[in-house]
Amino acid sequence: MEERMMSKNVIIISTSLRKNSNSEALATAFAAGAREAGHVVEQITLRDKTINFCKGCLACQKTMQCVINDDANAITDKIGQADVVVLATPVYYYGMCGQLKTLLDRANPLFPSDYRFREVYLLATASEDEADTVAGTRVGVQGWVDCFDKAELKETLFCGGVTDTGDIAGNAALEKARQAGKNI
Repeated sequence: MEERMMSKNVIIISTSLRKNSNSEALATAFAAGAREAGHVVEQITLRDKTINFCKGCLACQKTMQCVINDDANAITDKIGQADVVVLATPVYYYGMCGQLKTLLDRANPLFPSDYRFREVYLLATASEDEADTVAGTRVGVQGWVDCFDKAELKETLFCGGVTDTGDIAGNAALEKARQAGKNI
């Protein structure tokens, strides 16, 4: 008797501010695979969001809500309710983009919460195509994941050599992202 797979709640956050960016294309491919596998997927782009810098006041550790009233609060709530978190970023100067770093800082209310996510995936693109181009980005995301005892960074998918919008079209990384989404 075949066991039915449990549907997971997947949140995919595209952090590039460029419309139709290469990292967003990876996110869309991952989402397609996850939907094919029967998971519930929500894609969020930071392109049209207002996310201010963390003030470091730590009030969120008691209230489990940030004192800054902007789009980061709703996104943080969605991260906390997801089973799988997928972060898509362009790599700038061998690190994650500033928008992703700011969002991760603002997700501080999740630390004392009963968050659901157990799996985190990193999708990254860059102009440079050396394998170690994504190392700094992976270290930064791993540092965030390490703060959540029940979660792990399951996989990093990197596509280098893509600069301009659409450069990723036809790249094998898109199929790898789709397969990763199917296999969560």
